[in-house]
Amino acid sequence: MTVTQAGRNADTGAFDSPTVQDFLNIDAHLSDGEKGIREKIRLFVHDRIKPNIKGWYDEAVFPKEIVSEFAELGLLGMHLSGYGCAGRSAVEYGLACMELEAGDSGLRTFVSVQGSLAMSAISRFGSEEQKQEWLPRMARGETIGCFGLTEPTAGSDPASMKTFASKEGSDWVLNGEKRWIGLATIADVAVVWARTDEEKNPVRGFLVPTDSAGFTAKDITPKLSMRASIQCDIELKNVRLPEGAMLPEARGLGGPFACLNEARYGIIWGAMGAARDCYESALAYAKEREQFGRPIASFQLVQEKLANMLIEVGKGTLLALHIGRMKDAGTLEPEHISFGKLNNVREAIEIAREARTVFGGNGVTLDYPPMRHMSNLESVRTYEGTDEVHTLILGNAITGISAFR
Repeated sequence: MTVTQAGRNADTGAFDSPTVQDFLNIDAHLSDGEKGIREKIRLFVHDRIKPNIKGWYDEAVFPKEIVSEFAELGLLGMHLSGYGCAGRSAVEYGLACMELEAGDSGLRTFVSVQGSLAMSAISRFGSEEQKQEWLPRMARGETIGCFGLTEPTAGSDPASMKTFASKEGSDWVLNGEKRWIGLATIADVAVVWARTDEEKNPVRGFLVPTDSAGFTAKDITPKLSMRASIQCDIELKNVRLPEGAMLPEARGLGGPFACLNEARYGIIWGAMGAARDCYESALAYAKEREQFGRPIASFQLVQEKLANMLIEVGKGTLLALHIGRMKDAGTLEPEHISFGKLNNVREAIEIAREARTVFGGNGVTLDYPPMRHMSNLESVRTYEGTDEVHTLILGNAITGISAFR
């Protein structure tokens, strides 16, 4: 399977491509290296994820054996440099996220939690000793990390977190609860954010080995979304840590927010992967499914659905690429990430819903991907900042007035 530019079929007038319809010739804006990364991940998704995701999703199983395969592909901490990480560009990382989420949001989420959240926190805010201890093993997939910020009563408002770290001699003692923490029950280390009694920037980050006394994690079940992924509750009960467990360079909420922006960036691309998979599956089905003696793709209302999906996938992918170029150039601001996350996830959900209608009743089964993607995207729409939060971030950016408090 190769990535090719779409051409026009001389007989039908339609645009053809064995892999992806590149209607806007977006490939012209990618380097050979970027296309090579994308093709490698696309082939992996085609061969390894798509044949199995129906079963994983139906049985609510995260295939832990796939972690080593992600590592071999250089996906873990892909955008980080040194310590065994691949050091790829923002655009290369984004393209990888797009292909992974064309397979399933839950599996792209693993790469995001491991790399954009846990590894990014250690890389950006950790000591040299912490980086040497954790990052190489995490890049090889030998060690799994999670990121503990959200709490049962502190979701969109992390400043109200109740998890507290108190100083006792040279140790830190953590108490509190975290919720919706990806990978926690299979993680070896948790990046936990907690309040301290420091007057200035009281929120600090801690590296908590998950085998620490007083640390417990429990899967959140049953779920109607992200079924091939793991989300958990965490309880911290008098978890005692040495002084060296604190991330020395993270002070205040700016630390976790910086990591969240890394994860949100990957979502901008990933959502378009899910949307593209919905569009392509609907197009293929519409050409094959016959009603009233002809393929349903011949009907005007179906063509309108397909045309609208094509437009939004193209626009969203161009937006992701533009934001990726800004990130690589160092000109990206947090508000730009909110722009991309809000638009692309919102549009991806609409594409998934519209694609499902093309399949009729067949669309509610796991034989076809749109409803699975639709369900997953409801979680993607919620985590790393809800629509409402990103709307208000943009509102603040354009008016200069904060609506949060």
